[in-house]
Amino acid sequence: MTLDRFYPIFDGADWLERMLPLGVKLVQLRIKDRPEPELRRAVVRAQALARAHGAVLVVNDHWQIAIDAGCDWLHLGQEDLDDADLPAIRRAGLKLGISTHDRDELDRALSLAPDYVALGPVWPTILKKMKWEQQGLDRVTEWKALIGEIPLVAIGGLSVARAASAFAAGADIVSVVTDITLNADPEARVRDWIGATR
Repeated sequence: MTLDRFYPIFDGADWLERMLPLGVKLVQLRIKDRPEPELRRAVVRAQALARAHGAVLVVNDHWQIAIDAGCDWLHLGQEDLDDADLPAIRRAGLKLGISTHDRDELDRALSLAPDYVALGPVWPTILKKMKWEQQGLDRVTEWKALIGEIPLVAIGGLSVARAASAFAAGADIVSVVTDITLNADPEARVRDWIGATR
């Protein structure tokens, strides 16, 4: 299947309830530091919402919960790869996206036959403190040349105005967090994103 070019990331199922009706077709649920029962409830609810709206849900990190909830997609960061049971994930039929920041991480990701590769931060990001400087658009072009047909997700500092240059550099998908969640009118911002990426 072809993934949508707009890929917002939210930290709770309440966001999905607000945004999926607007036409979001690819979304990541990224919840950190919550008790497992709460995580399980959130993933089950998010999966039901995504299916009801014909959207693809990607679960960040919590691979066992994603398997148990019958999810289709999982995203793992490099640290998450250290702890994940990759054979179990593949046996369960989950598709896998992997974060990368340098060539060693890209080599590791490609060795696992990912279903997409994420590169970031393309621009400076306020989402989390990172040891990597901004990657820049040249790195997006370099990564796309290296990974070929695998979808490339650009993340970090994305805005509606920057989306076109990310696509022009070789990104297949643009992922965004705070440009929506910190916006005074998140619904309007999502509509802007959909307009800029469809």
